[in-house]
Amino acid sequence: MGEKRIAYYRSSHEILLVGEGDFSFSLCLARAFGTAKNMVATSLDSRASLRKKYGSALRNLRELEGLGCTILLEHPFLKHRHYDRIIFNFPHAGFTYRETDDCQIQLHRRLVSGFLSNAKFMLNKGGEIHITHKTAHPFSKWNIKRLAKRQNLLLVGEEEFYRDHYPGYTNKRGDGRNCDESFPIGECSTVMFMSYFDRFL
Repeated sequence: MGEKRIAYYRSSHEILLVGEGDFSFSLCLARAFGTAKNMVATSLDSRASLRKKYGSALRNLRELEGLGCTILLEHPFLKHRHYDRIIFNFPHAGFTYRETDDCQIQLHRRLVSGFLSNAKFMLNKGGEIHITHKTAHPFSKWNIKRLAKRQNLLLVGEEEFYRDHYPGYTNKRGDGRNCDESFPIGECSTVMFMSYFDRFL
């Protein structure tokens, strides 16, 4: 059976998906590959919390598990595993303040910085970290590229993100009364980073 691909992702990649919401992005990749044996999908939510928050999460989990995906819930970290692609779509630190408040922007920056500082040690040689993120104000003030540079990560690509390239994927708010609702993504892109040292070895 030949290699299959969707957008930037191949069935031969070892893939870690972080903060998966209703797991529709993971399922989109798994359906495209016909298998999820190369994938680990994670959430800090429990199954009970997922059932309350998202109408389709448990159904998506069952299908993913049937395709061989490793599902980790309420896991704060993973050890001794390395991946070709680590994906974090629309990271968000929650709704403590308004999106335009400097305090909220700092919370988002800390979340992304913490993610990058851990993810870089979980990459295979030549592996990449992908973050999909809104690029308009105030989200541009997160300065994700600068945060990555501070972690000795090199920007190797940036592509506009189109949700229709991922059939079945529905981005979710993830928190509050409207957690199961989608949100307008507007202008957004996927930024891709790899280890600076890995690139030039």
